[in-house]
Amino acid sequence: MSDILDMTAVELAAAIRAGKTTAVEATEAVLARIEEKDKELNCYVTVCREKALAQAEAVQAKIEAGELTGALAGVPVAIKDNMCTEGLLTTCSSKILGNFVPTFSAEAVLNLEKAGAVIIGKTNMDEFAMGSTTETSAFGETKNPWNTEHVPGGSSGGSAAAVAAEECFYALGSDTGGSIRQPASFCGVVGMKPTYGTVSRYGLIAYGSSLDQIGPLAKDVTDCATILEVIASHDEKDSTSVAREDTDFTKALVDDVKGMKIGIPKDYFGEGLDEEVKNAVLQAAKMLEEKGAMVEEFDLSLVDYAIPTYYTIAAAEASSNLERFDGIKYGYRTPDYEGLHNMYKKSRSEGFGEEVKRRIMLGSFVLSSGYYDAYYLKALKVKALIKKAFDDAFAKYDMILGPAAPTTAPKLGESLTDPIQMYLGDIYTIAVNLAGLPGISLPCGRDSKGLPIGLQLIGDCFQEKKLIQAAYTYEKGRGVFPSAVKKA
Repeated sequence: MSDILDMTAVELAAAIRAGKTTAVEATEAVLARIEEKDKELNCYVTVCREKALAQAEAVQAKIEAGELTGALAGVPVAIKDNMCTEGLLTTCSSKILGNFVPTFSAEAVLNLEKAGAVIIGKTNMDEFAMGSTTETSAFGETKNPWNTEHVPGGSSGGSAAAVAAEECFYALGSDTGGSIRQPASFCGVVGMKPTYGTVSRYGLIAYGSSLDQIGPLAKDVTDCATILEVIASHDEKDSTSVAREDTDFTKALVDDVKGMKIGIPKDYFGEGLDEEVKNAVLQAAKMLEEKGAMVEEFDLSLVDYAIPTYYTIAAAEASSNLERFDGIKYGYRTPDYEGLHNMYKKSRSEGFGEEVKRRIMLGSFVLSSGYYDAYYLKALKVKALIKKAFDDAFAKYDMILGPAAPTTAPKLGESLTDPIQMYLGDIYTIAVNLAGLPGISLPCGRDSKGLPIGLQLIGDCFQEKKLIQAAYTYEKGRGVFPSAVKKA
């Protein structure tokens, strides 16, 4: 059974199609691993054992009948707990949604089910995706499979840790300011944030609507491209969804970067960047150069403004998106109240955690009449300038290369004592969301503590294929990255 868990998603689907194993066996192997490991790691909020096995049997029958032939058919997947799943608890890792069972599924989840995926369960996350460590969850923190004293990153930490610990073959995460790429970096897996609008946001419980995007977390670049090909679709239910013709991402799995121009922003390698992270990332750039890419440094302006801009816009959108959680329609309601207003206040005070309250208050402040122009409007103007800085860079370069995070995974408890420090940890990822760009994070080494280091490649809008090609080429040159399970 354990050798099933070593496979990538694409390898497993091929083995199922060839009759070497079955969707049911793969599902049983994953459930056994969760049973063995998850008490310690806490990757999942909900595991739907019976439902998953029933789904695996149904999928297996369709594969044998020749009805399902796709590259992911029969493969068990984990879904971040902010994507609606019909009939399955969806909590956003918050007390306020602790009893919410949706009556519909997110479009990305439906696309996976159509392709024959088997849903194992819902993964732990920072509450309402607000955090960078998966420590703000109402259901306890997730631990990093490489070293359980460290965080897995966030907010998609449960998804990244589940992939790294082989508690699923791949997972969906959502990325508002780096929430797929940073945990991928901390957990030694591959994570991709597609161009804004490529994957439908329908059924994704919103944090920052103009920034959120669903994407894959997987063991390698091939899996990542294959999953993205399945979940990318135009959806009329999402007004920001883009109709694209070029979503055959697996065609970009080519080992060749000759003639590609790669820019390295000097601003990304200044103070605050850990020396071991810096060396590993520059080593990766050197390998791409040796394989024929043209690599040069340049100045990417406005980097210092990305964090205040992001937290102003994201908090503003969060404060309006989270207005709907009021204890009336669904979710938690305080048992003890006097009158309607008191019920609203007490339900929200008791239902939301500290970090979520902090961002709601910050967002309400920047949107208030006295401060709207000074903060929110100014942030929108700077957002436009950041997009222009990237446009200028992509006029010269095919992609930008840098770290995914300034350090490797911090210890549990370190970030929560200093929220500003946690916010600063997003320095390399958030500008990608502000500009709506695609980005991929993949492992490029380990530090002296044995923790994974992530390399980030950023592309222009709709240029995922270039990123996939460069990441695939680097991965081929790097060789197999050790798994968290067999690190010893």
